[in-house]
Amino acid sequence: MRVLFNGVTTLKPKTGIAHAAANLHAALVATFPADNFWLYPGAGVSRAAGRFFRTDGGAPGGAAREPSALKQFAKRTAGAAAKLGYATHFQWAARTGRFDLYHEPNFVPFQTGLPLVVTVFDLSVLLHPEWHPAERVKAHEKAFARGLELANHVLVGTEAVRAEAQRYLGLSPDRVTAMLCGVGPQFRPQTPEAVAALRAKYGLPPRYTLYVGTIEPRKNIATLLRAFSDLPAPVRAACPLVLAGGWGWKAEAERELFHSEAKPRGAIHLGYVPDSDLPALYAGAEALLYPTFYEGFGMPPVEAMACGTAAVTSTADAVREVVGSNALTLDPCNLDGWRDALLRIADDREFLSYYRRRGLAHAATFTWEKCARVTYGVYRKVLGLPQPTVETRRAA
Repeated sequence: MRVLFNGVTTLKPKTGIAHAAANLHAALVATFPADNFWLYPGAGVSRAAGRFFRTDGGAPGGAAREPSALKQFAKRTAGAAAKLGYATHFQWAARTGRFDLYHEPNFVPFQTGLPLVVTVFDLSVLLHPEWHPAERVKAHEKAFARGLELANHVLVGTEAVRAEAQRYLGLSPDRVTAMLCGVGPQFRPQTPEAVAALRAKYGLPPRYTLYVGTIEPRKNIATLLRAFSDLPAPVRAACPLVLAGGWGWKAEAERELFHSEAKPRGAIHLGYVPDSDLPALYAGAEALLYPTFYEGFGMPPVEAMACGTAAVTSTADAVREVVGSNALTLDPCNLDGWRDALLRIADDREFLSYYRRRGLAHAATFTWEKCARVTYGVYRKVLGLPQPTVETRRAA
């Protein structure tokens, strides 16, 4: 089998979707070595594109430098030209590569004439357009429906999104499959030395609670900031709230709330944290807090669990499916519940120990090999091939 796997998202500074695409591709290559999974655009073009996408990063605290009007115009013009060249080159690769199937892991596919599998991690742009920039919503309205019409099969991250795809997109059950993502091997319990070095690097206290992710409307950070601000001063001092992630789209209200109320009371904003620092950051936290209104999966709670950290999450459908009974789950709008959870994290060691044990065992069930096997089965289904047999060892 020869699969054209679009890996262009992995060339940019990685988001959750890009990480998932890179990890899934690597697992497919490792698990099914007899097949070919060609990661577009190939090594040579990838090096050039990587230089194009490389960035100097934002200013301290996650705030990006505002480019001049001329630079913005040049960037838009270059971006439009790059997109046209990208589409042309991709379609040329699809025509000339003798591929059996094309997998688009980033929502909107190109029209190639090949059998097509598309990954859709969540439907937030369609179900909650108020949480996204207008241009993003407009782009999805134009391209999303067309992409689904082209797709022979759709992969989603959870059964919750699978149900949404059937309910809101009209996809038949046999045309959409849920494949739980894996957790990378770097997310594991860390040595005391690694945690101490991380704390020293960022100036963190011995105990803290943690949020990881971009700060944007659907993440519900305002509830977290208010809950922390309502804590008694000794509790805030003993176990402050740490936010790891940049200010995203339409985060003005959260930024104002942080600077006017939470920061004076001891909350800390690290801004963007490199991927290499995340395992120790998770491991050093008393608990990972995830009050999101909506997700298609929700990786930070599982990554934190894999590092031996307790998780407290919202009851958003996909997140609750992913964490099961292995995290404390709260209604995202329950301000009193989140404040009480922060109090309990600060005072109840047995509570933390219970969820650390459960979470560590639960996170071990999320592997990229499992995800690759589900994906490979979908490829074969689309191509009309028999499903691979799973080898099992007979007990001695």
